[in-house]
Amino acid sequence: MANYRWSICEPDNPQVIEKGLIRKEEVRETFEQFPWMDRLRKIANMRNEDICFSPSLEFENLDTKQGVTFSIVGTVLEHEFYIFYKRSVTVKTLGLFKRQVDNHISDITGQTTEDAVRFLDAFLNNDSDYLEAKMKSR
Repeated sequence: MANYRWSICEPDNPQVIEKGLIRKEEVRETFEQFPWMDRLRKIANMRNEDICFSPSLEFENLDTKQGVTFSIVGTVLEHEFYIFYKRSVTVKTLGLFKRQVDNHISDITGQTTEDAVRFLDAFLNNDSDYLEAKMKSR
């Protein structure tokens, strides 16, 4: 069984809040129950210079070293998710040489809550084909 960890970024806290280990079965529920709209309301009442982060959740599979971060921006009425996907990739340099890059991060913007949940489910099911295709479609 895979081991996962998670963390939170709060709008008014300059520190990433490490929450520790989380069971795979709890990851989706944690995402769905996170008070996204409350955090957007909180940001709306803050001065720009006091905002440290967009509300964000990060989940990492400690066995595969893959991770996904969801960050929400906008207002309660008009918002979107930014999704960041961390994994190891093989890249070509000068078209000739291949090298392994650990902790490579790709991102997509303009994602709905449903898109984010679909991405999270693919992450939890190790559906790398979907995750890579989604990152390339940006």
